[in-house]
Amino acid sequence: MLTGKTDEDYMRMALDEARAAGQNGEVPIGAVIVCGGQVIARAHNMTEALNDVTAHAEMQAITIAEGECGKYLTDCAIYVTVEPCIMCAGALGWSQISKVVYGASDPKRGYTQFSPSALHPKCVVVSGVLEDECAELMKKFFKKKR
Repeated sequence: MLTGKTDEDYMRMALDEARAAGQNGEVPIGAVIVCGGQVIARAHNMTEALNDVTAHAEMQAITIAEGECGKYLTDCAIYVTVEPCIMCAGALGWSQISKVVYGASDPKRGYTQFSPSALHPKCVVVSGVLEDECAELMKKFFKKKR
């Protein structure tokens, strides 16, 4: 079933998740996983709440989505506000997700800097979707922290 939603529409949903993370004192990163035009997972960083350094938005979303679809997410896309880190890219690769869409690049911790082949070889990557808005959310959060 096609919903007519665009990458920007799904990224706005991920931004809502990122804002929720920021309001809870978490680094404001959000993720949404879509399969067949349906949102099957929404998540945000929960590293502080769970006292778990691996509780990134992508990891939380993968866990939720696999509960809906099974172990492999071959027909799914993830929308995440910031470029995945190496850990998350590895998990996305193992999940065989077919599309990764991210907003802001992360030149310090992003997977493209350290392990650009971490994703599944058939995975399509789209970067820079609502990039300014995604980056601004991060900048504001860290400016407040300092």
